[in-house]
Amino acid sequence: MLQHDFENSVGYWICSTSHALRRALDSELSREGITFRQWEVLAWIAIEGELSQVELAERLGIEAPTLAGILSRMERDGWLDRYSCPKDRRRKLIRATSKAEAVWTRALECCQRVRERATAGVSP
Repeated sequence: MLQHDFENSVGYWICSTSHALRRALDSELSREGITFRQWEVLAWIAIEGELSQVELAERLGIEAPTLAGILSRMERDGWLDRYSCPKDRRRKLIRATSKAEAVWTRALECCQRVRERATAGVSP
């Protein structure tokens, strides 16, 4: 039988907490018609501004073909623009559109609800 002292494992606590927060956020976002991956794309754009598809895939820790599908749906819904880099036409840059602002606002409200639940009863 495999054994480990999970009660005293800081790594386990962090990993479990991360998974619980992700599941809670995914649940909140789905009610708003946003996937967790779409939220991640918008979050990275909010943090860093325009990114190339390669940079974005690296930040998300996913393969380029997986990201391409996510970006295609976001572009179809009018949340993103993809365009060629002026210095290297092979490089595709991603930027949020004005339509993404309303989506981002709703996503931040989801984040706030999850944060409130996650920190309930925790002192500053």
